[in-house]
Amino acid sequence: MKVVKRLLIIFFIILACVGCDQSTKLLATKTLANKPTASFFGDTFRLQYTENTGSFLGLGGNLPNKQRFLFFTVMVTLILLGLFAYTLVNKKLDITKIFTFSIILGGGISNLYDRIVNEGAVVDFMNMGIGQLRTGIFNVADVLIMVGVFVLLIHSIKKENYEKNDL
Repeated sequence: MKVVKRLLIIFFIILACVGCDQSTKLLATKTLANKPTASFFGDTFRLQYTENTGSFLGLGGNLPNKQRFLFFTVMVTLILLGLFAYTLVNKKLDITKIFTFSIILGGGISNLYDRIVNEGAVVDFMNMGIGQLRTGIFNVADVLIMVGVFVLLIHSIKKENYEKNDL
C-alpha cells in the first residue's frame, strides 16, 4: 500500500475517532456536569460526569502537576508519535493492524487533546457494572483504545494459530 493511501486511511480513522469522542465529551459536559448520576438498565449502565487527572482508574492522579504533565502529556505524545510513524512506514502491516493502530491513535490523541485543553484532566462519563462490581468511569476514547488492543490481540492469536496449522 502506498504511503499516501495509508496516510489518508490513518488520518480519516483518527479524525472519525477524535470527532466521536470529543462530541460525546462536549455533550457530557453540557448535560451531565454538576448533575446527579443517571442510571439505566437496572443500574447496569451509568452516566456520571467526572474529570480524571490520572490514567486508567485514576492511576497517577495524585502525582505532582509537573510529574503528571511529563508522564501523561509529554510521554504520551512521544508514544503516539512513535505509533503513528510505525503505522505509517511499516510496509509489513496488514489492513487490520493499520485500522487497529489508527483507532488506538484516535483514542489516545483525543484524550491527549483533553489533557492539553482541560489543564491535565480528561472528561469521563460512562460506568458499567452489576452491584458493587463496576468498571471505572470512562469515555469513548478509552473504549476505542480497548477495542483496538482487543482486536490486535485476537488478530495476533488467529494469525499465530494459522501459521502453526500451516506448517
